[in-house]
Amino acid sequence: MTPYPFSAVVGLDDLRLALLLTAVSPAVGGVLVRGEKGTAKSTVVRALATLLPEVDVVRGCRFACDPAAPDPGCPDGPHEQGSPHGHRPATLVELPVGATEDRVVGTLDIQRALADGVKAYEPGLLAAAHRGALYVDEVNLLPDHLVDLLLDAAAMGRAHVERDGVSVKHAARFLLVGTMNPEEGEPRPQLVDRFGLVVTVAAPRDAKLRAEVVRRRLAYEAGPEAFAARFAADEKDLAQRILTARAAVPAVQLPDAELDRIARVCLAYGVDGMRADIVVARCAVALAAWHGRDRVTAEDIRDAARLALPHRRRKDPLDPPGTDEERLEEALDQAAQDDPDDDPPPPGDGDGPDPGGPDSGGPGSGGPDSRGPDSGGPDSGGPDSGGPEGDASGPAPQDSAAEPEGPADEQRKVSGGAAAQPGAAYRPRTLRISARGEGGHAGRRSPAFARRGRVVGSRVPRGKLAGAPHLPATLRAAIHRGALGGSATTPPAGPAARDGRGWHAPLGLEPGGRTDFESDAVPAAGVRAAAGRRMGVVQPRDLREAVHVGREANLVLFVVDASGSMAARKRMTVVKTAVLSLLRDAYQRRDRIGMITFRGSTADQVLPPTSSHEVGVLRLAGLRTGGRTPLAAGLRAAAATIATERRRDPRRRPLLIVVTDGRATSGPDPVLVAPALAGVAAVVVDCEAGPIRLGLARRLAAALGADVMPLDALAANPTSTPLGRAA
Repeated sequence: MTPYPFSAVVGLDDLRLALLLTAVSPAVGGVLVRGEKGTAKSTVVRALATLLPEVDVVRGCRFACDPAAPDPGCPDGPHEQGSPHGHRPATLVELPVGATEDRVVGTLDIQRALADGVKAYEPGLLAAAHRGALYVDEVNLLPDHLVDLLLDAAAMGRAHVERDGVSVKHAARFLLVGTMNPEEGEPRPQLVDRFGLVVTVAAPRDAKLRAEVVRRRLAYEAGPEAFAARFAADEKDLAQRILTARAAVPAVQLPDAELDRIARVCLAYGVDGMRADIVVARCAVALAAWHGRDRVTAEDIRDAARLALPHRRRKDPLDPPGTDEERLEEALDQAAQDDPDDDPPPPGDGDGPDPGGPDSGGPGSGGPDSRGPDSGGPDSGGPDSGGPEGDASGPAPQDSAAEPEGPADEQRKVSGGAAAQPGAAYRPRTLRISARGEGGHAGRRSPAFARRGRVVGSRVPRGKLAGAPHLPATLRAAIHRGALGGSATTPPAGPAARDGRGWHAPLGLEPGGRTDFESDAVPAAGVRAAAGRRMGVVQPRDLREAVHVGREANLVLFVVDASGSMAARKRMTVVKTAVLSLLRDAYQRRDRIGMITFRGSTADQVLPPTSSHEVGVLRLAGLRTGGRTPLAAGLRAAAATIATERRRDPRRRPLLIVVTDGRATSGPDPVLVAPALAGVAAVVVDCEAGPIRLGLARRLAAALGADVMPLDALAANPTSTPLGRAA
């Protein structure tokens, strides 16, 4: 189908400029496009492919070697200069989120291995994208193991393949373009840093522009070829301008004064490392070439900084994402102010007090708006909130006098006051589910049978072969069947046995008595015997697939007590700090998270299960305390949330983290609700403190079959803590 013309896109000026600059100078490092759904991100990226200049390639080379400078290590080489060559359009290779590792980097050509008995390499998507563009839609959802491959290729410009007995290196230099919807969560900071430019797009807010977008889209759908013909001249002009600018890049001068300006801007903006300086310099040179200048100007640096710097300032992966335009303008103004060749800016420009400083009256300043829950304010828990926590007056398990019984006081507490702010996050103990899952979601928390990781054996495929076959086990199966000169024997009995063919550890039997799981052991004599024979006698029934044990991501569901008792002695600040630390840990382990709070008489799902950990941090910071403790309602809400997620995604295992002191002053006894969470791996973080303790959190943990961990011990030991129960 005829692609949508690049020049027909309405608005999105920054995105179009960023893509054009990377086409002019691929050394800029690619583009990451952030934006809400329905903002034509994919349309614009695919339209760019038609503007990329053609490339000269060595004829017959699967790795698109340049005939003027062929890769000396090309697997299809060596190529001599002057080898027959031809032209082809630059390729735009799309990397699906669900791609397998062997599809990305390439793998053993199993057809030739079985047919001819030779090891041959079948190139993957990285080889296809060499000297072209690699496009990843929803790049923030890309599994970690594929992110690692992209990082390696982007850093070295080469792909290194070591798998299935194949060792291959080949060039992999490409323009990396990714698109993402921030609502689905953020990608790893290391991957974001590899993108030279980051652009945030949004739908037009002007009615006329929106109408023009719809008008052009309908015209394109009615007749793609006729619509493209209307913009053919503009497309040709853009393609020629890219060629002209690309040829002019080596001649563009970057004066020392402008290079100093780049350094000052990066220092003032507070970026990490030196990649920001390099990218801004390359982008400024590309901008000058694009505008037909042979010298970089201050305006080029200003425009380059707006595209290359905002995503490099984030110090914490859970900081709210988005470009900080005001801070960037301050850095640019400060750099201009330090420039002796420029006039000084007007007084007071960018010299005001830090809005977050101690005298600004903002959060943390000690002003009237920063009072904690114990400051004596109307919603801080009342005058009794600082009393002894262990006062067990009244029928157990009722809370102490920290929670008033009167309806007026109850309403005053439920209404909420100034939210306590969490402190600096720390490294918490790693909580993981001890039993192995199915590995449906690549991550770093709990052990699971996965598509990648340590190979622990092989098995008969259940239906279609998943990934590359386990070649030694496949050969062993053919030898056992007698197809490769071996003699068929009866498989060993028992859970583990040894014969002349090595160890076998059956985990189950397929129909017909074939082992479902076998070890990696393979007799050397059998391999040598098979090596000299044609492999065409290997039949599909002999195929075995590798079994990997790796790590998976879980659904980490926080159930947080926000009642009035949690406000005593600023305990909520400690609780929020602990939950913030666990949220950071969940982000690093690629978990999906959700949050439920309970206070007053109900429980609220303040954060439905999501991959956006930044939203979780924001909801946590705004969490208020007060009122009674409906612990049973919180557990019921957790059970309902987990049940819904299991219907939506049966393979993702839940990990329940209940943060409470165990008191229940509203609703039924939580022990009666615990059976609804049977089979869910859980841990209760005991927030009770003080000289007198009731031990109610331990009682709740026993009912849930969960582990219990004191709040002050959450960071005491950084080693992992497996939970005894599995989902």
